[in-house]
Amino acid sequence: MERNAIFPGSFDPFTIGHESIVRRSMSLFDHVTIMIGYNSNKKPFFPLEKRISWINEVFKNDKNVSVQTYEGLTVDFCKKVNAKYILRGIRTSSDFEYERAIAQVNKQMYPELESVFLLTLPEHTPVNSTIVRDIILHGGDASRFLPKSLNPVEFKNYNAH
Repeated sequence: MERNAIFPGSFDPFTIGHESIVRRSMSLFDHVTIMIGYNSNKKPFFPLEKRISWINEVFKNDKNVSVQTYEGLTVDFCKKVNAKYILRGIRTSSDFEYERAIAQVNKQMYPELESVFLLTLPEHTPVNSTIVRDIILHGGDASRFLPKSLNPVEFKNYNAH
């Protein structure tokens, strides 16, 4: 049986922390699907098409990583694609408490589903999409927080958003 994992998020934008979690998980799973979901609490900054394109660029040489979009419950997406694992990165203790609650509800809704938490690398602990987005919005240089394979100039087009 294949070990398929879903890595859900808005990825607005996809950061070095996200990339690290996916790359480090590749030895644990046969396939990782990065699922760009719709979060009703967040208004997206970057267009969905750009986020898909950027993530595809980061993993263009990795056949066991794909990107899909979904609107609805993550557990429903997992059932649809026959994934038994949800991958999440944990930066802080508050991340853990938040993710634990979601994982326990997901487990009740889909008992076959396991949540796998990977701790971020220490240097990625302060990196999150909200902060990176703010740097870009205000014309700062966010390149050190974005995957190396992406062109930081492309993000500068969004600082007048």
